[in-house]
Amino acid sequence: MVVSSSGCRSGCRHIIFSAAFAVMAFAQTPASTLPAPGQPMSTGTLGGFELHGASMASAQQMFLGTAKSVYILDKVENNPSRINDHPVWGSEYQVDTASVRPMEVVTNTFCAGGNVLGNGTWLNVGGNQAVTYGGLPTGDSNADPPFQDADGGQSIRLLDPCDDQSCNWKDDNDNDMTTRRWYPTLETLEDGSMFIIGGDQNGGFVSSANTANPTYEFFPSRGDPVESSILENTLPANLFPHTFLLPSGNLFLQANWASTLLNYHNNKETPLDDIPDAVRTYPASAGVVMLPLTPSNNWTATIMFCGGSDLQPNQWGENWDITVYPASKSCVKISPDVSGSYTHDDPIPKGRSITSAIMLPDGKLLLLNGANTGVSGYGNQSWSVGQSYANNPVLTPVIFDPSAPPGQRWSQDGLSASTVPRLYHSTAILLTDGSVLVAGSNPNADYTTGVPFPTEFRVERFYPTYYNTRRPQPQGLLASYAYGGPYFNVTLSKDDLFGNVANVQNASVVIIRPGFSTHAMNMGQRYVQLDSTYTGNQDGSAVLHVSQVPPNPAILAPGPAFVFVVVNGVPSIGQQVMIGSGQIEKQQTTPSVPLPPSSLYQATATPSDSSNPKGKSGAMSSLNVPRIHGLSLWTILLTLNIFLLIR
Repeated sequence: MVVSSSGCRSGCRHIIFSAAFAVMAFAQTPASTLPAPGQPMSTGTLGGFELHGASMASAQQMFLGTAKSVYILDKVENNPSRINDHPVWGSEYQVDTASVRPMEVVTNTFCAGGNVLGNGTWLNVGGNQAVTYGGLPTGDSNADPPFQDADGGQSIRLLDPCDDQSCNWKDDNDNDMTTRRWYPTLETLEDGSMFIIGGDQNGGFVSSANTANPTYEFFPSRGDPVESSILENTLPANLFPHTFLLPSGNLFLQANWASTLLNYHNNKETPLDDIPDAVRTYPASAGVVMLPLTPSNNWTATIMFCGGSDLQPNQWGENWDITVYPASKSCVKISPDVSGSYTHDDPIPKGRSITSAIMLPDGKLLLLNGANTGVSGYGNQSWSVGQSYANNPVLTPVIFDPSAPPGQRWSQDGLSASTVPRLYHSTAILLTDGSVLVAGSNPNADYTTGVPFPTEFRVERFYPTYYNTRRPQPQGLLASYAYGGPYFNVTLSKDDLFGNVANVQNASVVIIRPGFSTHAMNMGQRYVQLDSTYTGNQDGSAVLHVSQVPPNPAILAPGPAFVFVVVNGVPSIGQQVMIGSGQIEKQQTTPSVPLPPSSLYQATATPSDSSNPKGKSGAMSSLNVPRIHGLSLWTILLTLNIFLLIR
């Protein structure tokens, strides 16, 4: 269609406004939406722990498969509960009822890794050889008595979570890896496939040149394993290497004292600075997490390490009393896409090893579990505590607020101690109600009682201080999220805003993937805040205009996650959503439709105020808050319209 300049003023203006309304409709037409979330089923002990049932299998590994179902994996050992004539090594824990069912696991999942694929299937990878009582190897890879367990070193186990208790692990030899991996790390990639790195051929306290597997591979398979320089040069403390997909598409790897950027497409490693102060990988087992990726930091990945142990490579032996060696207080962080150097942050109040780092929906970091002395591991040494290589459990959690001033970021105010020591083989995971499920601890070769740190089946929940507050019940959240494209609208009632429409200024929509918890790691844990603006209404309600996931799958890999709306630090109940296409494939990206400017209605002056001569008590005026990043669609259309009027 061609329009002459002589007939353009009215005709073009009509076309432009028609286009504007068409784009508005397109921008705000939602995909399938979720029902409004409800409220927690009960109140909790704020800042403290409560016992909630038992796990049946000790929770060496744990993840949230659905909003209601937590899946637990143990190593092969002589647990009291039985299934199919052998001990139980896996279970499903129901969050709402604290009930538990046994799950069949065929191969030895001892120190396996895990994560979720882009299609929603969970992977559990590797493990150790078949064992008998006391964790002693049988010398046979077949499922023989007494436990009928099979070698799990090359296994890939698959699970599609469910809420009707009908799903089970699939352990199929057709999925086996080509090499054995004990202590591997898994990270989901931009296409929803899995990156699998490191591990040992067989078990031991630390790695060695004779047992190491310094390679990485993929699932689905992309061929033979690829050698990794950082793993070849970081013995002996390089098992479970810390691995994070960065927004650049590179992988950040950290093992022992070394760090590197890996371009996995061409196997090119770029060394970064060594990590200061302490070893953070197993057995030092520091708390490690990627801090929230937000619009304010342009979704820049910053990885934080807290605790660990400053042992040198020649000190990782079992010929001295490692249980008395103090854990580190140091916290350091790095933004690998920006700089290859680490910076220090506030140290934790008390040194910790074997500590879990959990991102809460309010953007704060919870550090819990662990020991003040010693490291991960167990053995029958003269100096071990029972069999534990750690001692002096740290029972009181601590919370880090990244927005607080330096020197004031860690706090234990209002927090109380657990009564359950959580040392080696303990786990923690965020639940959809914003509490944290805590389980596991078994620094023993087999099921063991009557020692200072026995095999632990008790399950706890930790309740952050926001827990008992009335939760927002947003309407309009999407059930699935694209990479870019149209924004959507979320409605918040006056009650959701705690009676003050201005609180919409402190509202955000965040997507959290709690990850796969094992060995003081939550593989795949991610916190992404979506971009948003707001409109405050005269009746005290408000609308959030929310962009979908930024058009870069490396910011948040495809697959299931949970969406929360947070108002003044209080999160809604999280709801499960799908990120991306739901398939293992290259994800489609489109530019994000610009958001409208923020606007907030506020009361004008009262009749007695000289600035309100007409005395319009209770009247409302609109205060516009312009976007900082770039021109909005509305600005562009207005500019075009003015230009045409001038012409």
